[in-house]
Amino acid sequence: MIFDTDVLIWFFRGDPRAAELIESCAERAVSVVSLLELYQGARSRNEMRVLARFFPHQQFRMLPVTESISHSAVTLMEEHALGHGLQTADALIAATARETGSVLATGNVRHFRVIRRLEIKAFRPSGV
Repeated sequence: MIFDTDVLIWFFRGDPRAAELIESCAERAVSVVSLLELYQGARSRNEMRVLARFFPHQQFRMLPVTESISHSAVTLMEEHALGHGLQTADALIAATARETGSVLATGNVRHFRVIRRLEIKAFRPSGV
């Protein structure tokens, strides 16, 4: 399972449902795009260090943006950017999930529901 950035943000905020979802998966993966988004949102060098240690420690597979993923993301943008407002990071994350045949765990189902051949695991944080 690939975890979208929002699920990881909820995890780092201490949400028990996010922790349960991550811990329940034997095969955890994350797009490097999500890591970049998390670094972008970091408020200190310490938060960056926590992120750098977290993924290897929790046995996440870090998935790079390959040529195939890039091509797929471009196609997704051509199909969905204007009509559905698909953003670049979401296109790359969706393309990564499709190209690797992985389920995408996300709380932002509306961002991805128009994408064909993308299996989604809907996530709802605690108290929402």
